[in-house]
Amino acid sequence: MSSLPLDAVHEPPSAHALAASAAQINARIDRLPATRAIWALVLMLSLGGWFEFYDLFFTAYVGPGLVKSGLYSTTTASFFGFSGLGAFVAASFAGLFIGTFCFTRLADRYGRRTMFTASLLWYSAATFIMALQTSAPAINAWRLIAGIGVGVELVTIDTYVSELVPMHMRGRAFAFVHFVQYTAVPSVALLAWWFVPRAPLGIDGWRWVVLLGACGALVAWAIRRRVPESVRWLAQRGRTEEAARVLAKLEAKVEAQYGRPLPDCARANASASAPQTRARFAEIWQPPYRRRTLTMLVFNLFQAIGFYGFASWVPTLLVSKGITVTHSLLYAFVIAASNPFGPLIGMTFADRIERKTLVVLAALAIAVCGALFAMQTAPAMLMLFGILITLGGTLLSVGYHAYQVELFPTRMRATAVGFVYSMSRLSAMFSGFMIAFALRHFGVPGVFALITGAMAVVMAAIGFFGPRTNNRALDDISH
Repeated sequence: MSSLPLDAVHEPPSAHALAASAAQINARIDRLPATRAIWALVLMLSLGGWFEFYDLFFTAYVGPGLVKSGLYSTTTASFFGFSGLGAFVAASFAGLFIGTFCFTRLADRYGRRTMFTASLLWYSAATFIMALQTSAPAINAWRLIAGIGVGVELVTIDTYVSELVPMHMRGRAFAFVHFVQYTAVPSVALLAWWFVPRAPLGIDGWRWVVLLGACGALVAWAIRRRVPESVRWLAQRGRTEEAARVLAKLEAKVEAQYGRPLPDCARANASASAPQTRARFAEIWQPPYRRRTLTMLVFNLFQAIGFYGFASWVPTLLVSKGITVTHSLLYAFVIAASNPFGPLIGMTFADRIERKTLVVLAALAIAVCGALFAMQTAPAMLMLFGILITLGGTLLSVGYHAYQVELFPTRMRATAVGFVYSMSRLSAMFSGFMIAFALRHFGVPGVFALITGAMAVVMAAIGFFGPRTNNRALDDISH
């Protein structure tokens, strides 16, 4: 029996061979049918993201409680008033900005699963400590620290999902993730309605709402044990044997559920790049990524004003319309209850309509319904247009979260998305002051004039400069 020379046995694989292996693994993922095994992975990541959305959106619903407790005021005389509610909102997004801008690249270095778990634990601990504070500066500081963990988590989940699912179901997968995550919004709104006007056991109601959100740490390790590392990331790092083992286990589950042999692999993308041990930030400023980076920077800078300008201020805007605090929280709960329905509706067409088209149409809906909301005084009409704005916002979220992770290659996906997404955090941070300023001087119509202008920029940026991505392999899009 013939044998290979010893030097051939120990010779490391060439860069070309590693690139071919990585491309083959990507092709094997993209041919998988959408069985329970795939959806179970998506569900696990969605449950981790549920707590991030709870944390992200309780800003709006604990706001009236913070004001009621005397810790904050609704508006301030100066633009940067740190005793006003706008400062609490700004602290939230300042933390999100730091997390997305500075730390999401760690997911490209240490892996998606590691950062998914670490950021969930980080945010849970910081949120628990925040709930115990007794002054506005201390609450703002711990809110900022918690926001860092949330910022890392949200980008990591988007990256993770895009790499775990085949290309033919990316749109539906992101819609499902958002459906699960957005159920956190009516949950926090309902809890706020119950707790904020009261003080159970002598503890301010807003503190109960915040403490319940810190329970995410309890599920972090359970999820980690059930979700494998991204095989695309493993292959890109040169760990192709490990990637192949993980993928083989998944393929076996999928084939058993599918009931017949898996489809043949499409031809692997020959242009796949060789694995790299580290993402290079400079690549996002080189063709073809430079135009995409600039487009998404502009998009994220303005979409946050429209999205969070309403979502983070719903109860306060209703109070400004003459609704009492208790009733505003009830109406806000009704509006919040519509959050999961946007992604649920999106699941029916997310992979049929071009992603950029969905983003543009959702932004248009926010602008139109926002203008109509500003004209209303009747509670029923306020809730109706509040629900329509919310549906538009959630569909916008489904579209762009799937879209921006598709635009960059695996080796730098978390780094690039974290950078462009950080602009939405920076914008949202200042939007708290901007909304408070507009509300003080121009009322609710002024707030929605600001939101409409932001949505116009969003539609222009994506409509004119965004590439098409639907039903295309990630390697094809990135090249």
